[in-house]
Amino acid sequence: MSGLVNVLVIVAVAAVVITRQFGARRLDADRRWWLMPVILAVVALRDPGLIDAHHRTAASLLLAAELVIGLGIGAGWAWTTRIWAEPDGTVWTKSTRASMAVWAGGIILRAGLFGWGALLGLHQGSPALMLALAATLLVRSGVLVQRTRALAPVDGPLPAYGGGSPRPAWKERV
Repeated sequence: MSGLVNVLVIVAVAAVVITRQFGARRLDADRRWWLMPVILAVVALRDPGLIDAHHRTAASLLLAAELVIGLGIGAGWAWTTRIWAEPDGTVWTKSTRASMAVWAGGIILRAGLFGWGALLGLHQGSPALMLALAATLLVRSGVLVQRTRALAPVDGPLPAYGGGSPRPAWKERV
C-alpha cells in the first residue's frame, strides 16, 4: 500500500473510532473486538518501510516507543471510559473528557517522537503509526471487555437483549 493510502486509512479509522466513542454506545463483549486491530497490524507489518533500513537500531527504538505510547493510550482511554449496565442487562460505554485528555497527550507524545526521529534523520512512514493505532485499539477493546465482564453477575454473563432477570442500572464513576 502506498504511503498516502496508509495515511488515509489511519485518519479514517481514527476518526470513526474516536467520534463513535464520545457518544453512548452499546458494548457487545462477545463480538470480534480484536478483528479491526489485527487487520491494521497485518497491513502495517506487510509494509517493508516499517523500520528504516539505514538506521535499524534507532528506528527500532522509535517504533518500540511508539508502541508503548499506543499501549498507554489504549489503557488510559479504556480506564477513562464510563461503563454502565441497563436494567435489561445491556452494557453501554461512553468516553469522557478524561479520555479526550488521554488522546491529546498521546498526540503530543507522538508528535514529539516524530520530531525526535526527524532530528535523527530517520525515515518515518505510516506503518509505525498504523501499528501503534492497532495496539491502542486492541488494548482499549480488551480492557473494556474485561471491565464489562466484571459487571456480570456472579452466576453467569450479562443477559443478551433483555433475557434473564433484570438488575438495577448503575454507572461507574471515572
